[in-house]
Amino acid sequence: MGTNMSNLQDVPPLQVSPLDDAVLLYRAFQGLGCDTSTVIRILAYRDSAQRALIQQEYRAMFSEDLLKRLSKELTGKLETAVLLWMHDPATRDAIVLRQALSGDAIDLRAATEVICSRTPCQIQMIKQIYLQQFGSYLEHGIERHASRDHKKLLLAYVSIQRYEGFEVDKMIAENDARTLYKAGEKRLGTDESTFIRIFSERSRAHLAAVDAAYRGMYGHSLEKAVKKETSGLFEFALLTIFRCAKNPARYFAKVLRKAMRGLGTDDTTVTRVIVTRAEIDMQYIKAEYEKKYHKSLVDTVHSETSGNYRNFLLALLGPKSSPY
Repeated sequence: MGTNMSNLQDVPPLQVSPLDDAVLLYRAFQGLGCDTSTVIRILAYRDSAQRALIQQEYRAMFSEDLLKRLSKELTGKLETAVLLWMHDPATRDAIVLRQALSGDAIDLRAATEVICSRTPCQIQMIKQIYLQQFGSYLEHGIERHASRDHKKLLLAYVSIQRYEGFEVDKMIAENDARTLYKAGEKRLGTDESTFIRIFSERSRAHLAAVDAAYRGMYGHSLEKAVKKETSGLFEFALLTIFRCAKNPARYFAKVLRKAMRGLGTDDTTVTRVIVTRAEIDMQYIKAEYEKKYHKSLVDTVHSETSGNYRNFLLALLGPKSSPY
């Protein structure tokens, strides 16, 4: 891989003291410049509960907010990644959505990715935190910035409490496949409301069964039909729901691949995906990446990023995985 990463992958012992961590961080901030490697070595290897305790201890001991101190000490892409990482997963998602749906840089693609790749349970948590933290409803941000069928789908997706289990009624799945065919490929023009209803109401396991039924009946995948019948952000939302229904880890492996291909790296996407999935399913994403692209995600991130930003992302990724 080119550089010695052993210092990042020697994970500190599990019995760590938030108090000791707070003191070490305080020391890292003293003097000229910040001891960034110490900051990374501590924070990248603590889970969300430990990070919350470190923040409590730091405030109690030094009468200062750790997040504010980190934003003073760090800069650029590293600052963005570390500040996002300091929160628990649901709060991170709420922050990403708030940033994507407010201010000058509206990013409907990022908002769509987060909403359409999360489970109903995760979405309920995100909505609660969004309201607590920002004093407004997530739905209002969607209403304000999304439009037409894309808006209708997102609003339905965040409001419907879908089944999260694995049981599927094969007859209903076959009926949904026929309904989608009639609403799309069989007719001139597309009945978007039918796509919105089925994609927002059905469970992940059910949508995967609808795809199998669709293939059996019409000789190609439901994904191909979506691509043929829809476009723009509406198509992107449907495909995100569908791909995450089948294999969320493969979906995020593809997102990372696209963000790091060609000239330049889309660091916003790389940061968002690695930081928000590190505590969710990163081991699976690494395995899917290696399986699909015959190169480890760790190696790709190493070659496409640099400096302390790279060190932090590599620490979150952990060691290379072997394909399953």
